[in-house]
Amino acid sequence: MLAVRSLESADEVRDMPHGHLDALNIEGLEFGRAQFEPGWRWSQDVGPIAGTGSCQFHHNGFVAEGHLHIRMDDGTEADLGPGDVFVCDPGHDAWVVGDETAVVFDFGGEMTRYAKPAK
Repeated sequence: MLAVRSLESADEVRDMPHGHLDALNIEGLEFGRAQFEPGWRWSQDVGPIAGTGSCQFHHNGFVAEGHLHIRMDDGTEADLGPGDVFVCDPGHDAWVVGDETAVVFDFGGEMTRYAKPAK
């Protein structure tokens, strides 16, 4: 099998305060490209949309540009920057560090539900 999709033909294009998401499904893989502007914070910009106290999605990600800080609900924290690959379980907050837009690619499998009301 060979499957190819362009983010230019994303299944979903979603804007949120201080951010933007392009999500697509390709042969069972949910993939997303998120652009988080300076000032973006999950708890302030996505939390009210999701209706949860912290992000409840698993992420397998790659930071292409910018810097993020992630704080897990248990207090574990990490700084991420360009070139970092990360795995993050549900139960976290995240925010942009600095004045550069963070561009993150996510292979976590849940991006078509990200930044939508929890069901």
